[in-house]
Amino acid sequence: MRAVIVGCGRVGATMAQALDTTGHEVTVVDLATRSFDRLPATFRGNAVRGDGTDEDTLRRVGAEGADLFLALTEGDNRNVMAAQLAVEALGVHRVYAKVNDPMRAEAYAELGIGTICRTTMIADALLGAFGMPVSSEPSIRDGLAHPHAEAAGGGAVGGGVAGAGAASAGAVGAGAAAGGAVGATGRA
Repeated sequence: MRAVIVGCGRVGATMAQALDTTGHEVTVVDLATRSFDRLPATFRGNAVRGDGTDEDTLRRVGAEGADLFLALTEGDNRNVMAAQLAVEALGVHRVYAKVNDPMRAEAYAELGIGTICRTTMIADALLGAFGMPVSSEPSIRDGLAHPHAEAAGGGAVGGGVAGAGAASAGAVGAGAAAGGAVGATGRA
């Protein structure tokens, strides 16, 4: 599976490592080169310095037609912008954006963008830990079919990625390329 992850924070780096460890082809995009320090030295994927909300950047890193696209920055708006590009312009079938607002999560799913709502996820985890009933709202929503995605060669967003694993990312320096809008380094 070919996966593109926008955002190499804690969640992005953890997902990149988990997917890489299980043999998938992973590219991580982040604006800050230092973010790639979260990736372990054993990471075999590509770390690319660039703007994950820029269509040209996403095309250059191979996001077009990727099997999975995860927008995992700290900004809801950036995540939705990147995910929308993946669905509407790049024909990615499985697209998820990390968001905080549960009401927006439902609306985005109707636009073809799968969402991971950490607000609902954390609240439900805490309520469950206290022996209280959890909400009926899902923490992870698949995006529904979107007409623009169909026209671009994409389709409905497929099944969830909740079972993808969560290995811990080591804080080992990783020599990612600095410089221009898109600079890539592979890991051996």
